[in-house]
Amino acid sequence: MNPTVFRKAAAAGLGGILCILAGADFHRSRNLREAVVAGPGVTRIGSLGDYLPGLRGGINDSHVYVLEGREPGGSVLVLGGTHPEEPAGRLAGWILAENGIVEKGRLFVVITANRSASTVTRPGGAYPPDYAIATPWGEKTFRMGDRWSNPLDQWPDPEVYSHYPTRQQLAYVDIRNLNRTFPGRPDGTLTEKTSFAVMELIRRENIDIVIDLHEAELQYPVISAIVTHPKGQELAALAAMIISGTEGFSIGVEYSPEALRGLSHREIGDHSDAISLLLEAPQPFLDATRGRTTRDLLLTGRDEFVVRAGRRGLLFEKIDESGWPIDIRVGRHCSTILSLLEIWSEDEPERAVVLSGVPRYAEVIEKGTGAFLRDPDTAPADRIVYE
Repeated sequence: MNPTVFRKAAAAGLGGILCILAGADFHRSRNLREAVVAGPGVTRIGSLGDYLPGLRGGINDSHVYVLEGREPGGSVLVLGGTHPEEPAGRLAGWILAENGIVEKGRLFVVITANRSASTVTRPGGAYPPDYAIATPWGEKTFRMGDRWSNPLDQWPDPEVYSHYPTRQQLAYVDIRNLNRTFPGRPDGTLTEKTSFAVMELIRRENIDIVIDLHEAELQYPVISAIVTHPKGQELAALAAMIISGTEGFSIGVEYSPEALRGLSHREIGDHSDAISLLLEAPQPFLDATRGRTTRDLLLTGRDEFVVRAGRRGLLFEKIDESGWPIDIRVGRHCSTILSLLEIWSEDEPERAVVLSGVPRYAEVIEKGTGAFLRDPDTAPADRIVYE
């Protein structure tokens, strides 16, 4: 055989082998099964497809865990996984679904609001495909995820994304960002349909409060905060004051900008009767100044380069060598949710949502997030679902 032809054939063969190996790895990551053990407080499990048939059976027909109390009251929706690359939100949702018990009112929990985004990692970001949380019964593995819906599920992107219905022009890639497509539309893109389904859930179930769980890089000015629609300013301010004085961590209040469209804390409040809030916890893994984006960085929140950036005044949140571990971030979300519900229930007793069984900040730090994750191998088969 001609040497040139041989080299080309060998290179093509090697390339083919690499493509097969990479494809197999991507397939495993996209289809990693994450078991949820529906806790004693879960009375039924629906899906976003119940509120928009166009999603039913598809990648974003995400589970809706419903915890109903014996006494009537109000209704609260907690959204995790709007941005799956921010894992504390999904993990806090897991804890609610597996441990929460509602004594009065109803709690709706969506662990993975944008399931498509949980099946891919950011191109060029060198993200790990998954991570594991230590539990008393072994390690539990979760998909890493991205900020945007998987392009395998929604493509192509436009040159400029025009938000519906305001027509505000946003970055092209944000057409796949669930937190830029609210209030959505039933005949739009996959991500817009998902936003619309969430809005339909809110409207049909008469949701009083929506809490959207997020994490932010330390170079982002909206961090360690409750972001609130104008309807929720008093609730958010009182919660921030109480939390900062009693829970062992500080949290501020930011107000939803009217000029920036598509965000949950703005559009949900504008297009429904619900109070819309968004929680931001610090996550150095997302910072542009970070080192290697490893599983260790994701879980420990320790990075020498982010620490150096802080010393030079380039951050909006403090950091030292102890970092921002996942237990702190999950614990912040759990305590903030509980505080918001307690204040709301005291102020609006007829619309109260009384929740127990969920650990607070100090307990999550003491025992670890994994202590509140249930073992699917010992659970009844009819109580197990997969995210």
